[in-house]
Amino acid sequence: MSQPSDLYSAISTTSSDVGVATPDRTTFEAHLARRRYGRFTLTEAVRPAWQLGIVPKAGYRLDVYADPTNGSRLPALVAAVSSERLFETFLRLLEPLGDTCDVIVESSHDRKNAPAEWTREGIERILLESLLWDFDDLLLNDGCTGIAVMHPTCPIEVQLDEHKLLVIYAHDLAPFEQILSRQGIRRNDSLRVISQGDHMHTSSGRYGRRFGDLTARLHAD
Repeated sequence: MSQPSDLYSAISTTSSDVGVATPDRTTFEAHLARRRYGRFTLTEAVRPAWQLGIVPKAGYRLDVYADPTNGSRLPALVAAVSSERLFETFLRLLEPLGDTCDVIVESSHDRKNAPAEWTREGIERILLESLLWDFDDLLLNDGCTGIAVMHPTCPIEVQLDEHKLLVIYAHDLAPFEQILSRQGIRRNDSLRVISQGDHMHTSSGRYGRRFGDLTARLHAD
């Protein structure tokens, strides 16, 4: 777990939380150290607000992405997967993308600016998966790193975002639902995920440097 100085609040306190007592240091540090909620284990990247407005749990739900510029709509899926199966599940979800894909990696390590993106087009999926295994700790445990892998010609995208949620956009979500089912992840239409409530991300200078190594290895610009 990162030191408290590495923490920042990803979502500001909502009006409904005004007046909630601030925990003492011991209570807060115990909350940050907690990773397990029932059968679900968080990575080190993110923690729910200490008053637990949303309790993390595994599952997935269907959604729709509406493009704000042209109003077009694309089916979407969001999944929460326990940390011990998260990276494997992410890689399996890349299989429907085919042999070649495009990649975007995103960093919010510079907190003064909007998240920055680096892109690599036309990389073989097998090579990408091999490279990502070298950076699994960064991708799982850094709350300032996200990755999106896309089909080069069709509107299909698989994300492992900064909240360590799996987000998929595709006209046909059936292949991805089948993969999640095989991974033991069940559909839950009432699922609420950690990004929907107050939460905290963690990072460190080491992860910032590792992110630089990742973009260099990807030949991303």
